[in-house]
Amino acid sequence: MSFPKDFIWGVSAASYQIEGAAHEEGRGLSVWDMFCRKPGAVWNGHSGDVACDHYHRYKEDVSLMKSLGVKAYRLSIAWPRILPTGTGTVNTKGLDFYDKLINELLSAGITPYVTLFHWDYPYELYCQGGWLNRCSPDWFTEYTQVVVDKLSDRVQHWMTLNEPQCFIGLGLYEGRHAPGDKLGVSEILRAAHHVLLAHGKSVQVIRARAKTPSQVGYAPVGVTKMPATDSPADVEAARQAMFSIKDDGVTWNNTWWMDPIFLGHYPEDGLQFYGKQVPTIRPGDLETIHQPLDFFGVNIYQGVFVRAGQAGQPEIAPFPVGAEQTAYDWAITPSALYWGPRFFHERYKLPIVVTENGLSSTDWVSLDGHVHDPQRIDFLSRYLLELQRAIQDGVDVRGYFQWSIMDNFEWGDGYRERFGLVFVDYQTQKRTPKDSAYWYRDLIAANGNGLLKKGPG
Repeated sequence: MSFPKDFIWGVSAASYQIEGAAHEEGRGLSVWDMFCRKPGAVWNGHSGDVACDHYHRYKEDVSLMKSLGVKAYRLSIAWPRILPTGTGTVNTKGLDFYDKLINELLSAGITPYVTLFHWDYPYELYCQGGWLNRCSPDWFTEYTQVVVDKLSDRVQHWMTLNEPQCFIGLGLYEGRHAPGDKLGVSEILRAAHHVLLAHGKSVQVIRARAKTPSQVGYAPVGVTKMPATDSPADVEAARQAMFSIKDDGVTWNNTWWMDPIFLGHYPEDGLQFYGKQVPTIRPGDLETIHQPLDFFGVNIYQGVFVRAGQAGQPEIAPFPVGAEQTAYDWAITPSALYWGPRFFHERYKLPIVVTENGLSSTDWVSLDGHVHDPQRIDFLSRYLLELQRAIQDGVDVRGYFQWSIMDNFEWGDGYRERFGLVFVDYQTQKRTPKDSAYWYRDLIAANGNGLLKKGPG
């Protein structure tokens, strides 16, 4: 069975992870440039200074996407490439790069899906308090306006922020990502509130200034819980756990980052759990955050199983010894792409777009000159079968973006992890499509029909 007609088959990437040209043509510093200079912060001292050199090779990369039949490309824009100090003077050369990239995509018949923020926060604004500063939503609004005014005559699909659980949780609370801070819970919740305000104000700008009709969404982490069995008790336990605050720590939850945006209020259990650490919410804040959206973008790679414990209360069902893992040590849980979209669709009532899904695998160029990655093909097959099952069960899923089009800078893990459909030799910048790239090409051409098979044959 094929996927719905007009289903969006895409690929994703992010500016700092692929562009390089970190110190060229007027680009300002980001917190990731700062973090990569910190000894021991990134694996083997790697940085995004060159990355995949996409800034100079974008035509080659778009041609590669076209050859694979990709229908849509989810890219992000580097804020400090547009506004080197975060606000004020616009760097026209930086803006021109994205102008040319968008034109190249459209000429290739590929629809651009633009994410405004994928973690490369301007260093100069970090020095002014970053997301802790109440001015940060206005800074982001100014940046949004510059981009929308330049590109919205051709770009019709927008996402405001990518994975705030990561850039706040890993970046400001755990210190494992840029800028590498370890703040207290009160400060984290203050920064989170400003992030949500930035989202709302950005949506307002897109709605007010877009030159063509626009579809607007948001791309948080989908912290996914799956029932250990199909029993009604386990299903309900998984649903409760997925939308609970207290079991997922300070930042690794869904509702603190989603309910204000989609429902217009913070979750009651979160307000009770955080208590006096919740920042002051000014009159009008929640109205600003709660803007109408067109789709629910979500990044799902894995999940955990939950069962009904005593009195039906949710409890984690541990993975068995020897459970399958990716090279990144993430659990392989295909049903996350069934239960995640299903539960999110039930709660937030919006069409679902899977904005990231994929895996890191131990890939290399074989003696025959090809890159054989059967694990990726099997992984994607299993996950997409579950996504197809969700669609068959009535979940309105509009698209799927594979992460990533090419191997790239994997944040704190540098170039150790390879998530791409295309192998990148970072010494020569040669691109080699992996077996999975050709598999994905055929999958797109058939709209999934007949290619997602259970078992051999």
